[in-house]
Amino acid sequence: MTSMWKAALLAGAAWSTIAGVAAAQEAPAGDNTAVGVEEVVVTARRREESLKDVPVAVSAFSAEKLERSGGTDITVLSQTTPNITVQTARGSNSTLISYIRGVGQQDPLWGYEPGVGLYVDDVYIYRPQGAVLDIFDIERIEVLRGPQGTLYGRNTIGGAIKYVTKKLGDEASAKVRGTYGSYNQTDLLVSGQAPVGGGLSVGGSYALYKRDGYGKNLTTGAEHYNKDVEAYRLSAEWKPTQDLFFRLAYDHVTDDSNPRHGHRETLPTAGAYPILDIYDTQAGLGDKNHVTTKGLSLTGEWNVSDTVTLKSITANRKGHTQTLIDFDGTPLPTLDVPATYDDSSFSQELQAVYSDDNVQGVFGLYYMNSQASGEFDTIAGNLGVSIADGGKVNTQSFAAFFDFSANLTDRFKVSLGARATRDAKRANVFRFFYLGATPSPYQGGVNRPILQVRTNYNAQKTFSQFTPRISASYELSDDLTTYASFSKGYKSGGWDMRGDAFITPQTTQGYKPEVVKTYEAGLKGFALDRKVSFSSAIFLSKYTDQQVTTQVVVPSGIASSVDNAGASTLYGAEFEANARLSQSLSANVALGYIHAKYDTFSRFVPAGAPNPLNPSTTLATGQVINVADLYGFQNTPEWTGNVSLTWRGDLAGGSLAITPMVSYRDAYQQFEQPLPALDQKAFTLVDATAIWTAPGGKYKLALTGKNLTNEKYRTGGYNFAGATYNNSVIGFYGPPRTVAASVEVAF
Repeated sequence: MTSMWKAALLAGAAWSTIAGVAAAQEAPAGDNTAVGVEEVVVTARRREESLKDVPVAVSAFSAEKLERSGGTDITVLSQTTPNITVQTARGSNSTLISYIRGVGQQDPLWGYEPGVGLYVDDVYIYRPQGAVLDIFDIERIEVLRGPQGTLYGRNTIGGAIKYVTKKLGDEASAKVRGTYGSYNQTDLLVSGQAPVGGGLSVGGSYALYKRDGYGKNLTTGAEHYNKDVEAYRLSAEWKPTQDLFFRLAYDHVTDDSNPRHGHRETLPTAGAYPILDIYDTQAGLGDKNHVTTKGLSLTGEWNVSDTVTLKSITANRKGHTQTLIDFDGTPLPTLDVPATYDDSSFSQELQAVYSDDNVQGVFGLYYMNSQASGEFDTIAGNLGVSIADGGKVNTQSFAAFFDFSANLTDRFKVSLGARATRDAKRANVFRFFYLGATPSPYQGGVNRPILQVRTNYNAQKTFSQFTPRISASYELSDDLTTYASFSKGYKSGGWDMRGDAFITPQTTQGYKPEVVKTYEAGLKGFALDRKVSFSSAIFLSKYTDQQVTTQVVVPSGIASSVDNAGASTLYGAEFEANARLSQSLSANVALGYIHAKYDTFSRFVPAGAPNPLNPSTTLATGQVINVADLYGFQNTPEWTGNVSLTWRGDLAGGSLAITPMVSYRDAYQQFEQPLPALDQKAFTLVDATAIWTAPGGKYKLALTGKNLTNEKYRTGGYNFAGATYNNSVIGFYGPPRTVAASVEVAF
């Protein structure tokens, strides 16, 4: 039996069982106050709606639910959400890599666009640096799966993650939380808010995260895989009347954690450097790393009438990164990469939200002006050169969008939306060779003449796209809704920031946008007298002009290319449920299945590189080769699952909640090409939390254990095998077993 049929039978069995139970209780749910699940409200469609009524695959996590999962940052979503990968980038402590339903972007270079949109209070975070958001002072996190091109725009072809912070309100309060744990983890969180008068409230939060490394740099003696992050938010809310609301917010994050140089998975071809513990390194490049991101936003809302609300979101963001990655993991300058990134953006969004008994919807205009630039050296000791890659990309994006729903009958509703987007881009790309295996002048090295200009060009293009969405939903009962939808998303085109015009002349032409069209059907609602809430979906996605980054070792260095590889088909199923089993016991279940396969994969292979179809030979000339049968999707496990139980009881006059959680991820590839030395086998993580809350909620004690079975699993890697780069095949790993205790006091 094929995996597709297994997924269909799984979804069908779940749907038929729940639909039968719900249909049998067509009458109102009756007395559900004794034991029942809470109704969840989300803003997936830019307006408040019950999760049951939204014809989108959405996972919603409240602050309390995230606390019970033991998550400290948004990478915990990989454990709790079906068909999603959210993790820290290779070599970084705070750069975000996200995939939803097989769609994302692993490369955080400044010229590349992410495939999953990240939003903080509806402000788009357009660069991944500094985007591994720590979870503090939030209201909820929503994960929208599937293309969100209508309401959220370009670069949300896989989906979107919405990070929603708490509003201040009009009551004074404060909170202090301290945490101590494994590897000398020492965290501090302080937050507070107070009304000033006249409808004005002010507040702020400060967080400090410190932790020793899981390993050591045996060459420099520095901590490796440590954490040193400081973050704060300041906000002011003004509500002069019942119909007007304004919020001014500022956030700032500084990450001075040491760079992660990776772990050698293979022995070198030169030098007696052993394979070390997975968290240790012998890197000689250094330990300096600095990331700063900051943003200012102003949100205004005006309730013009009972049916119309106008909203404005204005934001300005900036980021700077200075980092080092020693790819060979030895004191030798075989493959060392110092890098600098800078970005800034200004965005303005205007929305008009309409709602009456029969029609609900939003119309909006969006503008963003952004700049992203950077430079990194590839210090290649065996070639005796330093390769400087750099440039910048300026983008002006304009969009107009709408999404409206109409009740055609009491139970049947149709939604229609569309977005027209225009991206005007200008780019400068350069690649210079310098003699000597030391940093180039761009990274503070000795000022010396350029040995060879490999790439140096300016380019500009305009990309336009129309992304519609249509859905129909039907209430089978008061507690059960089914829906079907079609949606389209697109990721903007651009230019390869690593492109070598000497090896791959076509790099100056850039690459086209990629498009995903998704067909989805779902069933969601309540069952068993509202003791169970659930949501489920099946989907089929057609992925065209997919952008794929490939790096190949050739005699003159490393050849990079970004190709519109071709087309692929993805289909799968998702199921989530929350059950209140008794007054003291509740459960959460999440299950995802995805089948992702390339239909065509047209890859450009430069002269001198091995022929993918016959690796024992090399190509005399550059050729485009279809490698669809050889390649697979990266960061896309076939199965993902999560099960957790929460027991609540009374203890010492307060309440105790104990939550064990088990999450499973199937085997997955780090890159499109299978690499047994790097690809991750299936693994399971076991976590547990115990939280005691004093009467009235003034005091809270928590004990959290993560990865209790001490699983060793890779979250990324690089493959530079062969003598030129001293057989540098390196992996990056998830955290080991940790335990932490925290004390919280509320005022």
